[in-house]
Amino acid sequence: MKKKILTRALLGAPIGLTICVLCTIVISLLIGDGTYYPVSPDLIAVCGSEINAVLLQTVFGMIYGALYDVSFVIWDMEGWSLLKMTISHLAFCCAASFPIAWFMRWMPHSLPGALCYFALFFVIYAVIWLAQYCAIRRQIRQMNSRLREKERDEAV
Repeated sequence: MKKKILTRALLGAPIGLTICVLCTIVISLLIGDGTYYPVSPDLIAVCGSEINAVLLQTVFGMIYGALYDVSFVIWDMEGWSLLKMTISHLAFCCAASFPIAWFMRWMPHSLPGALCYFALFFVIYAVIWLAQYCAIRRQIRQMNSRLREKERDEAV
């Protein structure tokens, strides 16, 4: 299990960094003034310079990716119900995401800012979870259908 967690963390770190960089590009495009915004201006103020803020965000982007990829180990827990896995995964992801998002200034530092962050996080989580659930359910139905066909063919 430790090896699996370490492997997932090492694979997740560059994925987290990639997603972090892609987000900065999308945000810069959405602002639309032709400037690239690698980090939040608030983070630059806290770090003292843009390069320090970019370095810090790079490290935390890798940590975020590593933690998020490690969280998928929860789905491999045998004997756990779907509800227990979902709640555990959601709690782990919240516990990993919120402090990083807060520290990196990815949200306003206020109660409304935190509430908006959590609302957006839960909506995105629910959409991804529902899409995954529907896809897996469809695969199970297809496998069951093939098994029934095979049983019918063998019975004849």
